[in-house]
Amino acid sequence: MNIKEASKITDVPASTIRYYEKEHIIPAVDRNDSGVRDFDDHAIRRISFAKKMRDAGMEISTLKKYINLFDNVENSEDQQLALLIEQKRIMEEKRDKMQKAIDHLEHKIKNFDTHMLKVEDELRTMKANKKERDLNP
Repeated sequence: MNIKEASKITDVPASTIRYYEKEHIIPAVDRNDSGVRDFDDHAIRRISFAKKMRDAGMEISTLKKYINLFDNVENSEDQQLALLIEQKRIMEEKRDKMQKAIDHLEHKIKNFDTHMLKVEDELRTMKANKKERDLNP
C-alpha cells in the first residue's frame, strides 16, 4: 500500500511516516517499480507501535533506543522492559500533576461565587490601591 493508505490506516500523517523512516523508527520501506513506497504489514505495525508510544509521551530518542534494542540487540528484553516501565512512570507522574490541576479547577468552579468572585474583587482593589500609590507617592 502507498503512504496515503498507510497514513489513513495508522492515523499518522504521511510527513511523520517519512520522518519515522528517515530516523529508522520504521524499517526501510520497499518501493514499487514507479518508486512509490509500498508499505507491508510489518511497516504498518511498526508505525502503529510508534504512534502509540508517542501518544504515551515517549520521546523520539527513547523510541529510537527501544526500536534499536528490539531490532539489533539480542537478549535485550530486560532493557526494553525497563524503557517501558520508565515511560509508564513518567506518564503516571504527568497524570498525577494533571489530576491535581483538575482538582484545583474543580474546587474553583464549585466555589466560584463564594471564593473566586471575592478573590477577584480583592485583586481589583489591590490593583487600584497600587495605581493610586504610584500616582500619589
